[in-house]
Amino acid sequence: MTDEEILQYIDKDERYAMDTLFNRYKGFVKIKARSYFLVGADFDDIIQEGMIGLYKAIRDYKAERSSTFKTFAAICIDRQLITAVKAATRNKHKFLNEYISLNNLNTEGENEDLGIIDIMIKEETEPEKLLMVKENIKNIESKIQKNLSKLEKETLYMYLKGMKYTEIATELNTTQKSVDNAIQRIKTKLAKTLL
Repeated sequence: MTDEEILQYIDKDERYAMDTLFNRYKGFVKIKARSYFLVGADFDDIIQEGMIGLYKAIRDYKAERSSTFKTFAAICIDRQLITAVKAATRNKHKFLNEYISLNNLNTEGENEDLGIIDIMIKEETEPEKLLMVKENIKNIESKIQKNLSKLEKETLYMYLKGMKYTEIATELNTTQKSVDNAIQRIKTKLAKTLL
């Protein structure tokens, strides 16, 4: 059967027809996916984006158009992959623009030009200021305990100790991608809770 004939069965809501097209084009999607790179994603993620493009092609193809389904599918798959790459590239620099600086947490009082790190490093002799710093630190620790999962807390602890992603992944018996994802989630959660 041709692709166009199978699409007629899909229009009649025959489930096996959709599976047939997915199986027929899975290799085609893999070939197309090799040309793309997604930041923070592995090859299976790229293939999944390509399969989404294939699904959109199946959903939107009109037989009265002059192109074949294969041509239309190739365009839809490419568009989906390009969209995914653009979205990943935009998100790649997101945390550089939305970072949390401990230097900006101290914005009130007579030492507003000093950040919290400066105050913590400086030997503080004034009990009131020392108490405020300790309260701020307890507040931050409390929010970390409340908002982060166990994996995120462990990852954050090791990351702050200066460990590399590979070392953290080995220590936690997980993948580097899981570590990277955890760190991105930590940054997002802390940005929401501390600012």
